[in-house]
Amino acid sequence: MSATILDPCCGGRSFWFDPQHQNVLFGDIRSEQHTLCDGRAFNITPELNMDFRAMPFADESFRLVVFDPPHLRRAGRDSWLRAKYGLLGDDWQNDLRRGFAECFRVLKPEGLLIFKWNETQIRVSVILALANARPLFGHKSGKRVDTHWITFMKDAA
Repeated sequence: MSATILDPCCGGRSFWFDPQHQNVLFGDIRSEQHTLCDGRAFNITPELNMDFRAMPFADESFRLVVFDPPHLRRAGRDSWLRAKYGLLGDDWQNDLRRGFAECFRVLKPEGLLIFKWNETQIRVSVILALANARPLFGHKSGKRVDTHWITFMKDAA
């Protein structure tokens, strides 16, 4: 495997400057094609269909993991938000706890985990309690400053 970066919830790869970057393995549980209300296509085309709760990689496989899981608990069945961001299941706390654990498992020692969360429906403090690790730093962004970019570093071996 030549990829040194993993995006296990790539969705439409919207925040990537190069959504085909050769060093990134783009994964997602979904493979879908949508037409947004303005007529634009929104496609979720992972290189690997995978579940972030049980990743098919050996321990310590990646230098960087970008974890941007679904953040919505509620969304209309046909809403563009649901199509774009996905929807958390009923056991979302355990799912995210397992997701964080998997991200750290596949990170190399001293590797970085970049976590993205929008707290429109669930506060970031609730989510960070599921990580079982303390972040290094973070940044709030977005129109209402409700999107958080948070950086973790895995301990040395």
